[in-house]
Amino acid sequence: MITIEDCIGLSDLREDEILALAEHEHIPEIAAAAMGAYLLHQEHGPERIRAMIEDDIRAANARGDRIHASELFMALRHFLYDHRDALNAEQ
Repeated sequence: MITIEDCIGLSDLREDEILALAEHEHIPEIAAAAMGAYLLHQEHGPERIRAMIEDDIRAANARGDRIHASELFMALRHFLYDHRDALNAEQ
């Protein structure tokens, strides 16, 4: 049986990045892993993932959850380090 850890390993994303996508889209982690893996291989997909994590950071800040915002910021830093093509978007 395939586990969530297997799905995360196959997604080319880190667990914190997948958790941010799951939070943003209000979907289970396994669905977020599949969605993230799909988006990484689409034109402008990495930029969309970056935007979702940035949205999560703004939402956490808006509700005063600074700890979660900092966790999401670290997820964003990891994502941008691993997927430099996400920096190419013009927003």
